[in-house]
Amino acid sequence: MTTSPAASPAEPPSTPDAATATKTAAVVYNPIKVDIAKVRAAVLRHEAEAGWGPTRFYETSVEDPGGGITATAVAEGADVVIAAGGDGTVRAVAEALRGSHAAIALLPSGTGNLLARNLNLDLDHLDGSVATAFSGRDRAIDLGLVDVERENGERERFAFVVMAGIGLDAKMLANTNPKLKARVGWLAYVDAIARSLRDDNSMVIRYDLDGQGRKTMRAHTVLVGNCGLLPGNIMLLPDAAVDDGVFDIVALRPDGFFGWVQIWVKIVWENGVLRRSSVGRKIMAHSREVRTVRYSKGREIVVRLDEPQDFEMDGDSVGKAVAIKTWVDPGALTVRVPA
Repeated sequence: MTTSPAASPAEPPSTPDAATATKTAAVVYNPIKVDIAKVRAAVLRHEAEAGWGPTRFYETSVEDPGGGITATAVAEGADVVIAAGGDGTVRAVAEALRGSHAAIALLPSGTGNLLARNLNLDLDHLDGSVATAFSGRDRAIDLGLVDVERENGERERFAFVVMAGIGLDAKMLANTNPKLKARVGWLAYVDAIARSLRDDNSMVIRYDLDGQGRKTMRAHTVLVGNCGLLPGNIMLLPDAAVDDGVFDIVALRPDGFFGWVQIWVKIVWENGVLRRSSVGRKIMAHSREVRTVRYSKGREIVVRLDEPQDFEMDGDSVGKAVAIKTWVDPGALTVRVPA
């Protein structure tokens, strides 16, 4: 009796790549800023399509605005942490992810969305933002680190992704009514500016840029930026790049009403309008620099103040400081961007 050859085994069903199948994401979300039910639905759909494991969800709180739970998420194996909230949530997540293997994905919410704006990410497309978290590509960007010295001598270290500022801009943020901001968004800052400008806001600073020696300057605001675009399409730091390994720094030094007009012309008209066209850039080439706006670049700056001044990072007030030291950590944060 002859036997027929054994039938070849059936082809196994196609499965996601083994390396991809083991990947997992985490969502760190501010329950006040996001509709978590909609976020969960989008995440479940895209994690399944990408072949990722189940996503874990972590809710921020007043006690933990995102840093602690992000560290927990990474310890529990998250490859991507989706920051779902405002600029404060993004900053807290980024600070905790500094130098780790995990990437941050942005789910913009709130009024600022500063990092998302500077990376040209979609601000109002939940499904697209979640899809990027699972199927986008990784981009390394710089982080800003800052040591803050308080009036009582205590020191704290923070990280920021967009910019840090001391002086009038920080005072404006400290004066912003949170309830008004929740109702009218960035219009709330108009009220804060009006209240901040009632006082003499000039300050004397002693600074050392990249170890070149201590200098003294009087200014209303000093901003150190990793990116330059603000809401309202205001280009404060036109040459800033998120991955060039240096900061762009601007000092605003108005002298009366005319000085503020010069600042407006420089930042809103020249940076925001003229710089965007070849004709406009030719016009700028023949315009003279104004002393009310001073730009510089560097990797590290140390600033000491004669008296405590308000300090802010990524649009959030973080109290007063008598001295700050800030420096660049090149490529320390990995961000998921569209493929």
